[in-house]
Amino acid sequence: MIATTDKLPLKRLMKDYQARVESTLDHWLPKESIQPSKLHHAMRYSVLGGGKRVRPFFVYASGHALNIDLGLLDGPAAAVELIHAYSLIHDDLPAMDDDDLRRGQPTCHNKFDEATAILAGDAIQSLAFQILSKDKSMLDDPVCRCQMIENLATAIGSRGMAGGQAMDLAAEGLTLSLAELEELHIHKTGALIRASIQLAMLSAPNYNPEQLKQLDRYAKYIGLAFQVKDDILDIEADTETLGKPQGSDQKLGKSTYPSLLGMPDAKRMAQELLEQALGCLADFADSADPLRWMAHYVVERNH
Repeated sequence: MIATTDKLPLKRLMKDYQARVESTLDHWLPKESIQPSKLHHAMRYSVLGGGKRVRPFFVYASGHALNIDLGLLDGPAAAVELIHAYSLIHDDLPAMDDDDLRRGQPTCHNKFDEATAILAGDAIQSLAFQILSKDKSMLDDPVCRCQMIENLATAIGSRGMAGGQAMDLAAEGLTLSLAELEELHIHKTGALIRASIQLAMLSAPNYNPEQLKQLDRYAKYIGLAFQVKDDILDIEADTETLGKPQGSDQKLGKSTYPSLLGMPDAKRMAQELLEQALGCLADFADSADPLRWMAHYVVERNH
């Protein structure tokens, strides 16, 4: 088993990256004083001041591995976090998972109302693509920008995140095979993590196709590990630690890795995925250490 990395460098780097993306998000999100103020309040409430910012971390850390100026990555990092925030708003709706808590506070539809939550999610998703098309700090290459927009759109559409959510809803109360569960989460969770790394790669003026393949494989393994760990925490962690209702997967009758494999084998699977992800970085220098640290964090976190 690979030894746990020193957590202090990761903790410091997470704070630095969180501050970068928080500043960018605050810049792009409309102020509450601008009409329609209730909608803008709901957007800012759902995006700012909370969350681990894992997907922006993958953008910045991939850029660090490839020696890309982080200033080129603020826009892509904000875009993927906005997509993540929009997906959470919609996932929490009564028609979906019907959750009352998110990040330790009332979900958007409980804080405001269901219609406002739907519109806030729609507007947040739209803003992500506005940033990719307009942010002047990004790489000034229209071809790369169009590729970023295409990659992100694919990652969140029917062949990605939305498709994964549809599969998840259809599977409630059913027992999936391990292959079916993996396919579901490759779409629902893994697609946006892969897109985060792809957007960083496309910010490099001359990216190496072989490095893209290695980082894409890393994203696949770590995206799946993220979901396996989420399934474990849904059972082992409490609501206060999670910031959302504990046991919600069991309540909805969802298939999870612990329910299919048993808890010991689910934990073993997470460790195996960690080692596979780290193996994808074998040809990268120390500049890829943030990606290595994050791989450990994904599997070893407690929330």
